[in-house]
Amino acid sequence: MGLFSFIKDAGAKVFGIGETTEETEKKLVEAVNALELKVNDLSIKVDDDKATIHGEAVDLSTKEKVVLVVGNTEGVSAVEDNMTVAEVEEIKEEELAKFHTVVSGDTLGKIAKEFYGDAMKYPVIFEANKPMLSHPDKIYPGQVLRIPPLV
Repeated sequence: MGLFSFIKDAGAKVFGIGETTEETEKKLVEAVNALELKVNDLSIKVDDDKATIHGEAVDLSTKEKVVLVVGNTEGVSAVEDNMTVAEVEEIKEEELAKFHTVVSGDTLGKIAKEFYGDAMKYPVIFEANKPMLSHPDKIYPGQVLRIPPLV
């Protein structure tokens, strides 16, 4: 659980101006479901530019991805994560993913160099952000990415 901050004016355009809150919430749930992220009883509530997510993710990785899908949506500046995880496993601090907000000039290789000391480890970051990323070159300033530990 936690509150995550995002850049409100960056991200995918999932909903449009003038939509009702219910339409926006429905489209956010559809965006998560379209990526086939497995979450039981998923619900997303929107209040102004803050989204609150409830449901049970199959694992921690899926939970983090759902937060990123919702948070990397234009118009959302904060995500309150109230999801639970079905597969509860003991995870050490060094095994947790970190998060990185993309800035102008970033590439997955540059980010991999920063976090792993090796730019050629960029596929690890790309894979950790699938299916939200469709290509390693398609990142944008303001986007938040999962940076998993190297195993």
